[in-house]
Amino acid sequence: MSDKQNLFNKVWDLHTVGTLPSGLDQLFVGLHLIHEVTSPQAFEMLRERGLKVLAPERTVATVDHIVPTDVQSRPFNDMLAEQMMSAIEKNCQEFGVTLMDLKDSRQGIVHAVGPEQGLTQPGMTIACGDSHTSTHGAFGTIAFGIGTSQVAYVLSTQTLAMSRPKVRRVVVNGELAPSVFAKDVILYIIRKLGVKGGIGYAYEFAGEVFDRMTMEERMTVCNMSIEGGARCGYINPDQTTVDYLEGRPFAPKGEEFDKAAQWWLSLASGEDAEFDDEVVFNAADIEPTVTWGINPGQSVGINENIPAVSAFPQEEQVGVQEALEFMELEAEQSMNGVKIDVAFIGSCTNGRISDLREAATIVKGHKVADGVKALVVPGSQLIAKQAEKEGLDKIFIDAGFEWREAGCSMCLAMNPDKLKGREMCASSSNRNFKGRQGSPTGRTLLMSPAMVAAAAIRGEVTDVREFSAVPA
Repeated sequence: MSDKQNLFNKVWDLHTVGTLPSGLDQLFVGLHLIHEVTSPQAFEMLRERGLKVLAPERTVATVDHIVPTDVQSRPFNDMLAEQMMSAIEKNCQEFGVTLMDLKDSRQGIVHAVGPEQGLTQPGMTIACGDSHTSTHGAFGTIAFGIGTSQVAYVLSTQTLAMSRPKVRRVVVNGELAPSVFAKDVILYIIRKLGVKGGIGYAYEFAGEVFDRMTMEERMTVCNMSIEGGARCGYINPDQTTVDYLEGRPFAPKGEEFDKAAQWWLSLASGEDAEFDDEVVFNAADIEPTVTWGINPGQSVGINENIPAVSAFPQEEQVGVQEALEFMELEAEQSMNGVKIDVAFIGSCTNGRISDLREAATIVKGHKVADGVKALVVPGSQLIAKQAEKEGLDKIFIDAGFEWREAGCSMCLAMNPDKLKGREMCASSSNRNFKGRQGSPTGRTLLMSPAMVAAAAIRGEVTDVREFSAVPA
């Protein structure tokens, strides 16, 4: 491998089986993660063609999207959800695929389960029928979200046909201010580069800010790279990566781990690595961030006002006006003080133990505001168990939050956790599209878990830095 190759191109070349007549590269897929929503049709495609799962040992399933987070007794009240659950149980048994279902203590959101089990390792190619598969890039992997037909293709061939994207290096240097989190960093980047800015690119996140981040913070950043239009996002493996993986169930053991770690570290983009593009940001410019519109790029720092419509490029102004009207907000107004009805802490973006700890720090000693429905949904059963061990569940419950079972919950809202009518939700999730949280007219404000916690207590969008200074 050339010293001038970045990690993305190193891993791509290592996994290229060949080039197809179409010009697409055929990539070997090291790990295929599946869940109950995008896999039933894929397995039916295999049955129709008389095909088997080529590498069941490289395929791992869990259930997350449609799983109820309150009452989990079977059969589920939602018959479509029950059908999907029954289908994945049947399919995994028939095709020999490992399934982490509700009876398995490892169950959780697919992008939480992979890392915490050590299935996700540097230098891998990972595919999953979920757009936020980019999460796994935090480990120095190339991780792609794929469609249902591609799920069938990977199940039967363990490969993907793809065109190689360019690579943009996104650098953030300096030091983040207190109460500015990974979620604020990625929302800021998407705001600056645009929701279409990453089209045709993979993003390599680099610089002092990412070097200092924990693995869970890096996962938050890579999770939302897809929201900036990038095909995937990744961070180079370092000692933080190695330390996180050591001792995980599926990670190598003993001398094999030491050998693996040495190879993982060798994959990182070197000082002479070449990129197709590079952008640099200053950490000091980032403050607690909240979205005001209907895509993740429509956001402001908490002390900024929503820009005037005329401040946007001509081709964006109609969309900006549409967003303001849908959200019932006005140009040039502050987001501080915007009333909320629902607060949601969870999702594959921010449902990890560090997220719950940050939120609990804000919540402790306070009460959820009257009229606000507040939910905390751990990203996995193991995360829930750890939170309960630390007493975080009690902090949330005492404050008036609902403490739920592991699942995707009020993110895609394919389970019973949905907004109603025109409710406004402070959410730690990744998308604020119209209808995303289950109501065609529901409204979503994306922010960090700490900001969601502050909004839940105040009943309105609040600068978490101000809130944390208020005596409990």
